Amino acid sequence: MYEKFGLLIDGEWRPASDGGQLSVFSPVTEEIIGTVPAATEADIDRALQIANRGFSDWSAVAAWSRAAILRKAADLLRERNEAGARIMSTETGKPLAEARAEINAAADQFEWHAEEAKRIYGQTIPGRARDERLSVTYQPVGVCLALSAWNFPALLPARKISAALAAGCSVIARPASEAPGSCMIIAQALVDAGLPAGALTVLTGASGPMVRQLIASPIIAKVSLTGSVPVGQLILRQCADGIKKVSLELGGHAPVIVHADFDPVAAAEKLAATKFRNCGQVCISPSRFYVHHSIRREFEDAFAAYARKLVIGDGLMDGITTGPMIRRRALDNALRLIDDAQAKGARLIAGGNRPAGMDKGLFLEPTVLADVPDTAAIMIEEPFAPVAPIASFASFDEVIARANSTPFGLAAYVFTHDGALAAETAEALETGMVGINETLLATAEAPFGGVKQSGFGREGGSLGILDYLTPKYIRHKLVRGDVDA
Repeated sequence: MYEKFGLLIDGEWRPASDGGQLSVFSPVTEEIIGTVPAATEADIDRALQIANRGFSDWSAVAAWSRAAILRKAADLLRERNEAGARIMSTETGKPLAEARAEINAAADQFEWHAEEAKRIYGQTIPGRARDERLSVTYQPVGVCLALSAWNFPALLPARKISAALAAGCSVIARPASEAPGSCMIIAQALVDAGLPAGALTVLTGASGPMVRQLIASPIIAKVSLTGSVPVGQLILRQCADGIKKVSLELGGHAPVIVHADFDPVAAAEKLAATKFRNCGQVCISPSRFYVHHSIRREFEDAFAAYARKLVIGDGLMDGITTGPMIRRRALDNALRLIDDAQAKGARLIAGGNRPAGMDKGLFLEPTVLADVPDTAAIMIEEPFAPVAPIASFASFDEVIARANSTPFGLAAYVFTHDGALAAETAEALETGMVGINETLLATAEAPFGGVKQSGFGREGGSLGILDYLTPKYIRHKLVRGDVDA
């Protein structure tokens, strides 16, 4: 499946220098779907040198010219949507409709940052004297390392690559081993759009040794990671020695608060559709449901009914709404969380098992648990699975304390028609993003990121490009030279 791709170094796709390869497996069949190069240390060293040269070349390109290339890449991604979506669905098992939407969302990132490239504004600061000028300009930080996860294999690298290129940085992208094809599709679109050789490099191979070698190089100036909290902690420690700029978008465990005045059926159906998207493997997925006790029964019934209607299977097939989980250990962990919750008193009201008759594939029934106690592991650990734990609450202060009780702080959701209550709830939640009566938060024009152990830095919106820029303050004393009469 990856025959026309490989390692993108100096504008060309090539194999590993020693011919080494890694296999990519389908979570639907659990069989090999293709192989990608396993970059050697020599390949990585060469990639670093090329990216360093690429930074010198690309940072000298005028902003409007950079913008034109990024906009062309966005157009090409949209034109190639179907081919890209099929590769993504084959790698991850996600339904084609979700894959198509993700390719378009990746294109949106390039369109947005194409325009942001033209709007890297500095500042002019009034001086204390008439003969001085104070100004601030922004310069690209240098060669950037983009590390992305498998669950959104096009959107996540697109956020990083588009912002870095718009800022004038060169990029080395290391896509997730489980789903490298989507990043390769993006890279090809950029090459075809006229991106100079060296401005973007794509490396595949064993992640641990590769990332350590890349971060240890003085050439890498900035690292951006989307991944788990433990991986983020490791990357942060590795970057400390070189004092490298870092942005991290890590795990989440998004609380949902449904207040008493909101229609419980409407809330349940909207939230269930979002919860089970991508088989629940979404960092901002609503994942802890706190419903006012007066409406919890209607909410539970509607949520469970929605879960039972979902159709499980290979995302390439028509009519499938829910694909597989990505790894065997993720499936085993989800089953552990379900068993733990029931052992602590939760009621299983939908799903809870492997689908009957599906012997192959990493599938799990969309699962709903009610009366889940706060001591259940699923209320503490990020589930990253199609499992929805529901609990009830009685008072504002109580539910806020419970919602803020985890170390995560990525996203949260609030449902109420009371404007004052909505504002008070959103402001009290310790998260980087809040959806009020809305669950689709990610969009190119808004900043994406979290607080606490969910990381720092922002991707997207007018703030997203700032993580790839360094401000430079200039104080200019005006001194006239001698002028001949």
